[in-house]
Amino acid sequence: MADAGPKKVGERAAELRRQLQYHNYRYYVLNAPEISDAEYDRLLRELQGLEARHPELVTPDSPTQRVGAPPLEEFATVRHRVPMLSLGNAFDRQELHAFDERIKRQLALPQSERIDYAAELKVDGLAVSLTYENGVLMRGATRGDGSTGEDVTINLRTIRAIPLRMLVQDPPRLIEVRGEVYLDRREFTRINKEREEAGEPLFANPRNAAAGSVRQLDSRITASRRLDIIVYGAGAVEGARFERHSQLLDYLKGAGFKISLQCQLCHGIEEAAAYCEEWQGKHRELSYGTDGVVLKVDSLALQQELGQVSRSPRWAIAYKFPPEEQTTMVRDIIVSVGRTGALTPVAMMEPVVVSGSTVQHATLHNEDEVERKDVRIGDTVVIRKAGDVIPEVVSVIASKRTGRERKFKMPTKCPVCGADAVRPEGEAVRRCTGIACPAQLLGRIEHFFSRGGVDAEGLGPKITAQLAERGLVRDPADLYLLTKEQMLTLERMGEKLAENILQAIARTKRPPLARLVYALGIRHVGDHVAEVLAERFGSLERLAKASEEELAGTPEIGPKIAASVAVFFRQKQTQELLRKLVRAGVSPQAPEASAAAEGSFAGKTVVLTGALTMPRAEAERLIKARGGRIASSVSKNSDYVVVGESPGSKYEKARELGISILTEEEFRRMVGQSE
Repeated sequence: MADAGPKKVGERAAELRRQLQYHNYRYYVLNAPEISDAEYDRLLRELQGLEARHPELVTPDSPTQRVGAPPLEEFATVRHRVPMLSLGNAFDRQELHAFDERIKRQLALPQSERIDYAAELKVDGLAVSLTYENGVLMRGATRGDGSTGEDVTINLRTIRAIPLRMLVQDPPRLIEVRGEVYLDRREFTRINKEREEAGEPLFANPRNAAAGSVRQLDSRITASRRLDIIVYGAGAVEGARFERHSQLLDYLKGAGFKISLQCQLCHGIEEAAAYCEEWQGKHRELSYGTDGVVLKVDSLALQQELGQVSRSPRWAIAYKFPPEEQTTMVRDIIVSVGRTGALTPVAMMEPVVVSGSTVQHATLHNEDEVERKDVRIGDTVVIRKAGDVIPEVVSVIASKRTGRERKFKMPTKCPVCGADAVRPEGEAVRRCTGIACPAQLLGRIEHFFSRGGVDAEGLGPKITAQLAERGLVRDPADLYLLTKEQMLTLERMGEKLAENILQAIARTKRPPLARLVYALGIRHVGDHVAEVLAERFGSLERLAKASEEELAGTPEIGPKIAASVAVFFRQKQTQELLRKLVRAGVSPQAPEASAAAEGSFAGKTVVLTGALTMPRAEAERLIKARGGRIASSVSKNSDYVVVGESPGSKYEKARELGISILTEEEFRRMVGQSE
């Protein structure tokens, strides 16, 4: 059916936006939906259809604009109008009373006077600031150092509990809403399960997961994480006045924001202390992590009078819950090998219930941590859950030792594959160097055939996981030896898909040498170092035979990288892999003779920042073809910074250091592409 007149279409789009914003609020904030998911989807599709036919109707606060922008290169820096302060801590009732007494002394009030405190559970997440102008979300930023943070607007817009437009008739000209982005425990478990299946490192706790999700350069990843937020206050406010913090929270709730359901106005420090102790005993019943209670003087006038000391307000304090601890016995210490080759000592213990679940093993992090805590097999230890999630050993009860305890020694060989397990100087983690180590197999294969590696399009993690599970591949070279018949044994694998994947693998047999060196996944060897090594040695055979001294004598290759490369190539697994690659017909292309020695960027280090009209890979190719080197960050050693649109912090740093800045037009002239 054709659209009605422009006025009617605009009115309908506005009405759809209003309805969708309201139903978002009912679902994500109040947890009390009024319509079914199917009805919500129908309204959203109708709005999407109208906006597709009439792009002029799209507004920044439209529910259709939550996800869809292209990935960012980096986050811009944002200065907070009002600093986001950190809080002082209290750990018991006595320290709460001391806090109350300090406030009264500062205000010259008698100690017998009762002060009202707003009490809120302290959400264990990432603090952010949301700036609304005339009710519309304009910017979202992380707390950062309190004065400046990162502009993560594109990611915060994906959080459904954040209104894109405030649900009030007459919003303030400007208001900075402060809140804590978090993941509930169920979502945290789901994400870690997916990461484990994909061979990615697990998040240590929900807070780390939330912080990592907010700081994704691709907002589609953030949107897939189902983040939530609870707001707890405001920074700068223009065009509205509030007298009490509790009044501000009520206003924010009515404006469409989610506030803590456990907020309470406490009349005096005794009520506040009782609130803290009550939640100390039951905070684990909540679906999200909380590590304490925040108490704030409710009167905003008194807050203003009290001010701050250093980087903390005098009018607020965080009462921290003590972590639940239990004692148990260490039956053994084993070593697990992660998907990146990291060796981690793990305490195997007598089962014990901690924070509501049975714990039988706990990470000891690394060999230095084992030594520092002096954890021995047979010890009685105190354990707790870090962030209420990850079990860890807190300390040893040395008084319970019998003399039969045994000291743990970290192995120098990988317990899974037998390759050297090395610990570079200055690092805490020992790592397996075996490229065919079964514990690292999926990660190794995915890295080898990734876009930055030899680039086999269509070879995803689910396929490589099946190949590994069925024993068809033991290292990346085995993929070149796969047959169509073997591929057809995989689940959901048809003839055409099998042919396409095998052809994609075959097309990678002539990669540039630098790409193949990078694909090997040598510790400390990124794409730039791989290019340096490829140009210096010219072939994989010469690089594999190079001594540590030869490697260290290469410009830009320090002793740490040289040692890592030398250890990698002397492993039997690596030597077998190289022989298999030769048998499979993999023959890397040697670097072209440098005709760029006299090029416009000869010997220069160049940094690219911002959005360029030409593909970034093309800009990098043009620079390298003219003798230049690409760097990812700006330093005093940089020669040029090429800036596109929205260049961010690299541009500012280049200005501070006096580095030559090139516009894209100037850059094009230097590479001979000016119009």
